[in-house]
Amino acid sequence: MAYQATIGSTDAVQGLPRVRRITPHDLIDSLRKGVDDFRAMPTHALFLCIIYPIAGLVIARITIGYDFLPLLYPLASGFALVGPVMALGVYELSRRRERGLDSDWTHAFDLLQAESFRAIVALALMLLAIFVIWIATANAIYVAHFGYAAPASVGAFLHDVMTTDTGRSLIVIGNVVGFVFALVAFMVSVVGFPLLLDREIGAVAAAATSVKAVLRNPFTMALWGLIIGTALLIGSLPLFIGLAVVIPILAIQPGIFTAK
Repeated sequence: MAYQATIGSTDAVQGLPRVRRITPHDLIDSLRKGVDDFRAMPTHALFLCIIYPIAGLVIARITIGYDFLPLLYPLASGFALVGPVMALGVYELSRRRERGLDSDWTHAFDLLQAESFRAIVALALMLLAIFVIWIATANAIYVAHFGYAAPASVGAFLHDVMTTDTGRSLIVIGNVVGFVFALVAFMVSVVGFPLLLDREIGAVAAAATSVKAVLRNPFTMALWGLIIGTALLIGSLPLFIGLAVVIPILAIQPGIFTAK
């Protein structure tokens, strides 16, 4: 019974929260609130998001130091697939501040006692599975183009990828496949995690509501995805350091998409 409540039954999916239509103006309002949240509690946000710069350094060290250089880009870009999990603390603080509750940084960990915590874990594991499959797929694409031999050097790797027909094919196919993975992760999580913090709802129902919100607002959600992708790219350039600022601003509340 507990398992069904965590994952979500058929009845729960049929009784999904009502999704409303949104416009680009709603996105601007959400970003404005994100900036306001960051200004109100910058030290909290920076503390909670410090994991991103650390992850960037670790990824760079692993790939360059242990001959996994071809996976540097897939790992860096794929890390965004599980990014919503890392932003849960920021979501919680933003939610509390919106409701006029105490938003001290310690409350970011209140989600550990949330009624929907197991559902949050289930959805997080779903994103982790997508991430793992993406890395395995990216590696298979590289092997299909260049074989199993490790690059002789960083310069040789960049030369092969950027200046050869095989390399250009790798870039095109890799990015197209990566976009599909990113789209799936975006659709199930863009509303899913904030909704789980806001209401007692199963993981399947939260993911289904998130997909429903995307399908009901295709243009606006495509714009939101573009905003997220651009912001993450800019924030990732200096070894993910900028993400400590970008992530709190992008934190979105489920109320923008759903009605009580």
